[in-house]
Amino acid sequence: MNAQTDNLLQENRKFKPSAEFSARAVADSTRYERAANDRLGYWADTARKRLTWDTDFTQVLDWSEAPVAKWFADGKVNAAYNALDRHVENGLGDRVAIHFEGEPGDTRTYTYSQLTTAVKQAANAFESLGVAKGDRVAVYLPMIPEAVITMLACARIGAIHSVVFGGFSADALRSRIDDAQAKLVVTADGTWRRGKPSALKPAVDEALAKEGHSVQNVLVVKRNGQDVAWNDSLDKWWAETIDTASAEHTAVGHEAEHPLFVLYTSGTTGKPKGIIHTTGGYLVQAAATHRDTFDLHPESDVFWCTADIGWVTGHSYVTYAPLINGATQVMYEGTPDSPHQGRWWEIIEKYGVTILYTAPTAIRTFMKWGRSIPDSFDLSSLRVLGSVGESINPEAWMWYRDVIGTNNGKNGERKDHPTPIVDTWWQTETGAHMIAPLPGVTATKPGSAQTPVPGITVDVVDEMGVSVGNGEGGFLVIRDPWPGMLRGIWGDMDRYKDTYWSRFEGMYFAGDGAKRDEDGDIWLLGRVDDVMNVSGHRLSTTEIESSLVAHPYVAEAAVVGAKDETTGEAVVAFVILQITPPEGEDVVATLRAHVGKDIGPIAKPRHILVVPELPKTRSGKIMRRLLKDVAEGREVGDATTLADNTVMTQIAESMRG
Repeated sequence: MNAQTDNLLQENRKFKPSAEFSARAVADSTRYERAANDRLGYWADTARKRLTWDTDFTQVLDWSEAPVAKWFADGKVNAAYNALDRHVENGLGDRVAIHFEGEPGDTRTYTYSQLTTAVKQAANAFESLGVAKGDRVAVYLPMIPEAVITMLACARIGAIHSVVFGGFSADALRSRIDDAQAKLVVTADGTWRRGKPSALKPAVDEALAKEGHSVQNVLVVKRNGQDVAWNDSLDKWWAETIDTASAEHTAVGHEAEHPLFVLYTSGTTGKPKGIIHTTGGYLVQAAATHRDTFDLHPESDVFWCTADIGWVTGHSYVTYAPLINGATQVMYEGTPDSPHQGRWWEIIEKYGVTILYTAPTAIRTFMKWGRSIPDSFDLSSLRVLGSVGESINPEAWMWYRDVIGTNNGKNGERKDHPTPIVDTWWQTETGAHMIAPLPGVTATKPGSAQTPVPGITVDVVDEMGVSVGNGEGGFLVIRDPWPGMLRGIWGDMDRYKDTYWSRFEGMYFAGDGAKRDEDGDIWLLGRVDDVMNVSGHRLSTTEIESSLVAHPYVAEAAVVGAKDETTGEAVVAFVILQITPPEGEDVVATLRAHVGKDIGPIAKPRHILVVPELPKTRSGKIMRRLLKDVAEGREVGDATTLADNTVMTQIAESMRG
């Protein structure tokens, strides 16, 4: 991209919402004022509007045990009842809840009535297997309806689900099972990936092969028909257990602060963090932001969030918020390029999707494939586009707007008013949107998440914790507790305090750098710690380094994240070998495969460079900043503190070679 184009895309252009869109928008500008004038009153009002409470709350926020918050603590609520039963009771049982599209093209449709029945059966079956309130259930499933059913069944009975992304290895799965002491595992024989069956159950079998685990039963969904090994003392088929259970089950309210789920995310130390989210506050913020950020009209919209349920986006904006809001949504099992590169656009045309929520990685991939592919489909149903997972660069934002957001049919017709784009910033830890424009209200800017959602207090501060002015950069912090915030790290409250609350007194530090532009809008600058963001997935450099060093060939390793136009960041590893591999062996391929098996395919380094030495200070600290310079093709920065100044020259020459 030339400099002139780059400047054009970086400038603070604004795109005002059309008068037509604003006239029927769910949110209006007074929402910010109401929330600013009475933040707790705003959230109390929102909680009563968005949820049906078994027992109403009398206290909105208890911050007396900071940094652990209690929201709506004396209230009782049931997540599954709010997502299902109440809609059926209100006459919406025939409304479609989920349009499921399998990768091979098989489909299933669940109405709210049918989904309610399925969840009641699963709840009864789980209880028959000895799962009770407070027990943990590990979920290792593909993007199929049974994943949502499992999560809601857990929520119904007060069990705590812990979803593990299906791309993670057996070792990663076992470590999460052990940390949470899961009693039940729900998995599938496999799934479909790019036209081929892909196994899941063998990873569960491997994870549980070593004694000493807490699992009493494994439920297996038959998805792709692959033959699987069977352990009669543990394994049970989903259909034989769930489909035969009673469809009568009464939901009871759980305390608002009862844990809803534990979701593991990479940290800056090797051990993943079990992020705890409770029920009431999390559901309130997820449902409210889903409605406001996407301008949701549940009676007419068809919502599609493309995230996997293994990540928090799939929790908040697939399993919980859309169903709590009574929306119709699409679930898709496969990849964007199978069986062809127009698969997503084909699904949007088929189901009349009106709201699409996806990641910049996907958008950049579609840009590479060319606009002729989406232009050959009718995307005229789309009226709101969302972005999630990482900052979206202005070029991708503009392509999303100009190609997808103006498509008005197959004949090259363009919309008079492009579809608004909402760029959302939030984290596993925050539970729901924290920074996002409101369609119909905000004049949007390419590449900026812009402004905190109503009721959220976000700031950008300097090293001393002092707010920066417009046009300045610093650290992104959250000054006040919010309903969807994490309540701790499973089994390690000290780590929770150290990780999020020790950098700035009385403020949550998100770990991201940010700047305010001249208008005061917020731009995210990426992680300031050693966690990489690869295709929206957070990966720990320490965890990957530990995996590499565990291989007998490797003496030392250093891992950095390098900018990548498709995935946001790519994993680049520098290794020192301690033994010479056998002649003819591709050591790089061996080590990449090792990391993929140890952690998961998403963690495989894009590049592994074998080097004679790593850049270290005299005290022995590896200067990863210099390695990042090399990985991103920049001139190496100040190396005067290195014990050996020639090391970086050798590494740079190796990289060029």
